[in-house]
Amino acid sequence: MCGKRSKCSFSRLEVILIVFLVLMMAVTVVLLTLHFLSEESHGKCLSTNILLFPLPDATNERANYLLGVGRADCTGPVAEIPLMGYANPKQVGRGLLTHLYSRAFIVADLDDDSRRIVFVSADIGMVSQRLRLEVLEKLRSKYGALYRQDNVILSGTHTHSGPGGYFQYTLFWVTSKGLIRPTLNALVNGIVKSIAIAHQNMRRGRLFVNRGTVENSQINRSPFSYLENPASERSRYSSNTDKEMVLLKMVEEDGQELGLISWFAVHPVSMNNSNHLVNSDNVGYASYLFEREKNKGMLPGEGPFVAAFASSNLGDVSPNTRGPFCSNTGESCNNPQSTCPVGGATMCMARGPGGDMFDSTRIIGQNIYLKARELYDQAAQEITGGLSSAHQWVNMSDVWVELNATHTVKTCKPALGYSFAAGTIDGVGAFNFTQGAVEGDPFWDGIRDQLLGEPSNRTKACHAPKPILFSTGEMTRPHPWHPDVVDVQLATIGSLAIVAVPGEFTTMSGRRLREAVKKEFDSHGTPGMEVVIAGLCNVYTHYITTYEEYQAQRYEAASTIYGPHTLSAYIQLFRGLARALATHTAQDLPPGPEPPIFNIGNLTLVPPLVADRAPPSKAFGDVLREVRRQYRVGEVAEVTFVGANPRNSAENGTEHNFLTVERRTSTSEDWQVVQNDASWDTRFYWSKGIFGQSKVTIEWHIPQDTELGVYRIRYFGHYRKKLSISKAVSVPFEGTSSAFEVTAL
Repeated sequence: MCGKRSKCSFSRLEVILIVFLVLMMAVTVVLLTLHFLSEESHGKCLSTNILLFPLPDATNERANYLLGVGRADCTGPVAEIPLMGYANPKQVGRGLLTHLYSRAFIVADLDDDSRRIVFVSADIGMVSQRLRLEVLEKLRSKYGALYRQDNVILSGTHTHSGPGGYFQYTLFWVTSKGLIRPTLNALVNGIVKSIAIAHQNMRRGRLFVNRGTVENSQINRSPFSYLENPASERSRYSSNTDKEMVLLKMVEEDGQELGLISWFAVHPVSMNNSNHLVNSDNVGYASYLFEREKNKGMLPGEGPFVAAFASSNLGDVSPNTRGPFCSNTGESCNNPQSTCPVGGATMCMARGPGGDMFDSTRIIGQNIYLKARELYDQAAQEITGGLSSAHQWVNMSDVWVELNATHTVKTCKPALGYSFAAGTIDGVGAFNFTQGAVEGDPFWDGIRDQLLGEPSNRTKACHAPKPILFSTGEMTRPHPWHPDVVDVQLATIGSLAIVAVPGEFTTMSGRRLREAVKKEFDSHGTPGMEVVIAGLCNVYTHYITTYEEYQAQRYEAASTIYGPHTLSAYIQLFRGLARALATHTAQDLPPGPEPPIFNIGNLTLVPPLVADRAPPSKAFGDVLREVRRQYRVGEVAEVTFVGANPRNSAENGTEHNFLTVERRTSTSEDWQVVQNDASWDTRFYWSKGIFGQSKVTIEWHIPQDTELGVYRIRYFGHYRKKLSISKAVSVPFEGTSSAFEVTAL
């Protein structure tokens, strides 16, 4: 050893230890050098397939946040209710493919848990203003000021196969046959319940973010509009859609997995407008697959792990990857007007990758799920830092926009153009309307003027070159047809910024908005923010195109309701929110004008519920057509029962299970539930007869991995029984098929 006045001397063991430590230090230096060189020449390590170091393990690491996740059913009535999305009056519910869920995620500050962010992704077409206001009121009565309009983000996945009827503005009220209380109640209760579950299960935890490219899952359905954008801008991107998925992973402090939120731009319209089964479409199927994997042994909708596949800037993005074809001739109709030589625009429909819409939904959903699983497993970039949120109500009909130092423009009163009525290649319109219309039609103009009123010259000039079909901002009977007051909202979780947009931004619109928000953070001392767009949040205002895309007046532009400068207005507003958050002045933002709540009442065109009746000598739940005695895996087991209106079950609450598939256990008398009506492999069809009679047919598409054995199918319903002229009750009943055997191929 080294003394103060003596020379240093070492034992042989000490020499060996010193040499070993020196060698280890040298090896570490070499590995670090190689790592940084690899990052410099090939980009971030996350983008490569070879990881130089193991991914961080959350076990025994310090938590950065309090985290909570929750999932609750929000399906509502599955029969006789218009489906929200395609605005097709013939598309009403006739059964169920999968349940709809609200998935809630809460992130709170460890030191001050009153500082928190709530993000909800619900399997619905979009969030309506009425829905958001009722959810916020219930949260206020339950939790006081903890959850507010600034820190609660409600986002719709945009499935076009969920029940409608939860809007207060007249345009949506008309297409959904009124305000349908069972639908609205199911959504409000489901969203609030999912937040309550997340609130009750807050855990110390950590967040990780990852990003990657999803292939073979989307196309731009308005490529001719996209080409209107400047070539210099388009050259910065390799695709006319955003293929990147951003994923947020949540884990407990001890490593227990909690859930994920994925943001990816694709329309959930793999199920087309001929579908009548309520379901969550392709992104819902991705959630189904991920939650099934993590919640092993549990039925859909059960288990602690929650996986949300949320919407983003999907405005011009279709999952129907084979593109548009004339359904009557088979030839391509990929042209600026999306029309066919015979039949016009009504024949031009896009096709998904599968043999039918169910198969296409499965393929796209699986693609999204597989990428999310890869990103989830490799998530290595940890999110740390504080939480903040900003919110304003804005009158979008009256926003002055500074385009540059000398040029100021203004948004318009809401209006829809002619191409709105043409629909899209994902869901065509009717009559002789086509996309790309820049002139009106005297015939339709005359009908509009007589029934709804002529647009003012001021509104016509403001929306040019859009030919106005419906001047909804000037239509006020029985209530306003479109909202003037909308939400703009921005929340940050450390280095992650969530831009909650109230509509469908197109690909390039989303890119411009993300870039503007990021630059605003950069210029005010908050560099390196990861900016994601959460679509269809808080209130629905249709589409938001770029100014250049607006000139083409395809469906998306005709549906940009506040005029050609809508995107510029939103960019200006969200930049203001970003600036306020970066400079810690969000509390000084004026709240803006509060949105109205209209007293719509119970007026609806949905058929009233009548007393259900069973056929002579039959009872509710009796089998009308039995299963076969034996099926092979891959076949479809089918049974038909004496049924009743499924709306009776929705009247009794938001959560109801219409069916189970059960397997006989080894005891031969006990049965184990293996699937229910939330399973992808089951289908519940309801058909309405005359004089209150109806039938229910249940299909089980037997998966290839089904355990061989003896099975049965059960049906659970409610029939409506009249007690008097003014009073009726819903009476529960059950039906059970005969047992059948599932054998190998």
